[in-house]
Amino acid sequence: MKIRRIEKKDNLRVAEIIRECLTEYGGDHRTDTAWGDPYLERFSEVYVLENNAYWVAENEDGLVVAGVGIGPMDGVEGICELQKMYCIKDYRGTGIAGELLDIALEFAKKYYSRCYLETMDNMYRAQKFYEKKGFYRTSETIGSTGHDGCQSHYIIDF
Repeated sequence: MKIRRIEKKDNLRVAEIIRECLTEYGGDHRTDTAWGDPYLERFSEVYVLENNAYWVAENEDGLVVAGVGIGPMDGVEGICELQKMYCIKDYRGTGIAGELLDIALEFAKKYYSRCYLETMDNMYRAQKFYEKKGFYRTSETIGSTGHDGCQSHYIIDF
């Protein structure tokens, strides 16, 4: 497996992965999940600032199988958002998601003191994964992510 920063050639594949995963968990809504993100097919253009980044994992055949982003939260100082972390079904449990998250959090520590994320209530494996990595559940909604379909909120302190 190879982990690298997103490139323009990855945009549509990453959007496909996200939509595939959201469909799997009943999150294929246009308005209250990542499905409706207007930048979903343009991440290589969005994640270009000093304090944000998006990484992809590709398999030995060069197929992108997972991705994760770190981005600032509008109007919230010192806290970033873990964004669009998705992995196709065949690669869950392989350790690649953990590697991606570790890279993302190391990057985040350079610019932020905390990292926040939202996920859907029925994504139990994702919730356990985040908790194992040190995130804890919070009842607080931080910022305005536009993901009202995500009822579970987590944060980690650096």
